[in-house]
Amino acid sequence: MRRPITATYRLQLRGPKADPGGRSFGFDKAAELVPYLRDLGVSHLYLSPILTAIPDSNHGYDVIDPTEVNPELGGIDGFRALAAAAHEAGLGLVVDIVPNHMSVAVPKLNKWWWDVLKNGQESEYENYFDIDWHEDNGAGGKLGIPVFGEPDDEDKLELLHDEDVDETVIAYYDNYYPVADGTCDGVDDDPVEVYRKQSYKLMYWRDGVISYRRFFSVNELAGVRQEDPLVFEHTHRVLRQLIAEDLIDGVRVDHPDGLSDPFEYLNRLRNLVGPDRWLLVEKILGETEPLDPRLAVDGTTGYDALRELDGVFINRGAEDTMSMLSLQLTGSTWDHTTVDAAEQQLKRQVAATELDAEVRRLARAIRRDNFSTAGRFVTEEQLKLTIVELVAAIPVYRADYISLSRVTASVIAEMGRRFPSRSDALDLISAALLANGEAKVRFAQVCGAVMAKGVEDTTFYRATRLVALQEVGGAPGSFGVSAAEFHLLQQERANLWPQAMTTLSTHDAKRSEDVRARIIELTEAPQDFAELVRRVIAQVPAPDSATGLFLFQNIIGVWPVDGQVSDALRQRIHDYAIKAVREASLRTTWFDPDDAFERSVIDWIDALIDGPVASMITSFIQPLHRGALTVSLGRKMLQLIGPGVPDTYQGQEFFDDSLVDPDNRRFVDYTARSQSLEQLCEGVDWQAEADAARAAAEEAGESALEQRPYLHIEANPDRVKQHVVHEALKTRRLLSGLFIDGTHQAVSAEGPSDRYLIGLARGFADSPSTDGLAVIALATRRPLKLAGRGGWLDTTLTLPEGTWTDRLTGQSFEGTVPVAEVFNLFPTALLVSDRIEASYV
Repeated sequence: MRRPITATYRLQLRGPKADPGGRSFGFDKAAELVPYLRDLGVSHLYLSPILTAIPDSNHGYDVIDPTEVNPELGGIDGFRALAAAAHEAGLGLVVDIVPNHMSVAVPKLNKWWWDVLKNGQESEYENYFDIDWHEDNGAGGKLGIPVFGEPDDEDKLELLHDEDVDETVIAYYDNYYPVADGTCDGVDDDPVEVYRKQSYKLMYWRDGVISYRRFFSVNELAGVRQEDPLVFEHTHRVLRQLIAEDLIDGVRVDHPDGLSDPFEYLNRLRNLVGPDRWLLVEKILGETEPLDPRLAVDGTTGYDALRELDGVFINRGAEDTMSMLSLQLTGSTWDHTTVDAAEQQLKRQVAATELDAEVRRLARAIRRDNFSTAGRFVTEEQLKLTIVELVAAIPVYRADYISLSRVTASVIAEMGRRFPSRSDALDLISAALLANGEAKVRFAQVCGAVMAKGVEDTTFYRATRLVALQEVGGAPGSFGVSAAEFHLLQQERANLWPQAMTTLSTHDAKRSEDVRARIIELTEAPQDFAELVRRVIAQVPAPDSATGLFLFQNIIGVWPVDGQVSDALRQRIHDYAIKAVREASLRTTWFDPDDAFERSVIDWIDALIDGPVASMITSFIQPLHRGALTVSLGRKMLQLIGPGVPDTYQGQEFFDDSLVDPDNRRFVDYTARSQSLEQLCEGVDWQAEADAARAAAEEAGESALEQRPYLHIEANPDRVKQHVVHEALKTRRLLSGLFIDGTHQAVSAEGPSDRYLIGLARGFADSPSTDGLAVIALATRRPLKLAGRGGWLDTTLTLPEGTWTDRLTGQSFEGTVPVAEVFNLFPTALLVSDRIEASYV
């Protein structure tokens, strides 16, 4: 590649219609950031989807026309201008594509979908979508769409002339649908009679009759049939153009597990993008699931790395206390056993309700694909119940990857042993899977949808032991990651997937990396946290204890260190809480919101903010905040220097308190970040700043300063985090070969506080011994416990031969050095060998 990918920076694009104030962040605004991002040290801008989406989309994944670059963002000319600006600055572009689905929320905006609705199976685009036209589809062989608010709502239909499409349309309130040629003479016709002549059938939304594959259970997103070569070519036409013009260097593929055959699709995509462009997949791996090495990709988008980087900073000794607190308040410890049980229960529930349409379609396909006598006496109800149990038991998103070839067989065998009464139904399902037809494909797709809805969108909003564990790809049943496991996984990434992306925050994250750091620090004070929870709930009872414990951890994560909750933050917490309790689906849901319960949740939050416990929370937060600063800085350093290609999500070079989308897609203040980076580039005397901060604290009479070694970080955390990011990224860019192909080794300290240091070294691939080590990243674990036991004491670090200079401070070290000296100014360090120090300018 002409532009080696050493580090990316994710930008969330949006047009002016996506913001109430008319603000936009299109290609022109991204181009304005190129000088800043170049100076920050990234190699590539990583863009959210650029193809035409719903005009008011704030994320771009609801594509309505994959054949053009979104005019709301600046169109193809705007994209070319951005690429030119980036290339001139030495940067490249990575784009995000959405092959699995398209938005059909407003049918007339999607010309392919509109044509299918109008012309049915005669439409030239009928094969683009995954539609069930069989007579037994529940809609009489028509395209069933969940629209009606009440059963038999046909009398609400009207005929109108829609000027946007210059056609007579069938209107159901604000929903417009096309009229096939020859079925209507004009708006004076009987709308019901005209409607009954159409190829689609509007269904009562609670009936669960949906004749097209969806993205999970989102009715507004219809699945696309990429297995059809014509569909692939048409939907990837723009991508082919961008590659032909050499405008992009990489592609990120959204949710390939939703496709009929991800393996075949990715082979075809690799042929399109070529062998040298970066190709990543949003593949959510189970805790012990490998990425199939035969996939034609460079790796995942980094959810697996996020779990590892978070986990190694968790105090695993707090597990029993946090489990007991959860048990006392919610009735569950949320340990590995109970999480697995909850996941299976909720997957079962989701399969039988939200995804019932997909399960029923799978059952019909199983009958059609069964060419043996297996299961001939199985009733429809028995078959459906067995499918529900089976997909709930599959432990991964989909088990048809070659590396997981025995998973389905093992689950079926175990289920047959435990439930002999299901043997006939299991035989019927197995026979259909062996036919390698429609049923096999649909089974894999249904498993992925059930996993996503049952686990990430439900279980992860119910588990209460430590909510920082509940991110995409997370494993809340496993309480942290040991240093040994962490290093083995980093070595695996360096050996097998050196160009996989690593991340700490994404557009899908339920809470930002810094919010999670604050919550992770609860494990350093589990007893104090348990006591705080009991005192708070005693004075301000939560609507229910499970909701209270879950939300309280998130509130702790964003609570200001000075206790002053702004109106804006209050509203953001309100919005998050409503989304969280609806996703949990315990007392209220998206389909059936309970206004009284939701009001009680908001009132409870306001009572926390305004009532007598606010000062108590603030007092608890203050030491926790200091520990979280240390964790955030050290974890960021390990991500940026460790194996893989690190991504920085927009704005995260400063400390950020974002929660789940759309909160994490807010506009970023790049003026402040640019000004701060200018000061860093001019040079900062960190020792002087540290001395001044300590003198000011002593003059103010602040106590326990021996446990606050980094007062200057507390005073200006944003600039310090940006400093860590800047120096690490600059190191990656200057030593690109080391980081693309280099080795990974663990770094350990010796002495009474050795367990509190976590470090890694990167070496050149052609020199596997310590002689080849060139860069060392060090971080502090469990900073509050470390401070409480007197700091690093006599703990030392033995460095490889030569002189090593810390890029954060300019200090140089050699031989065996006290860790306290290395961490004199910062709780993290970036040591570079003198043999390559001359590379720096």
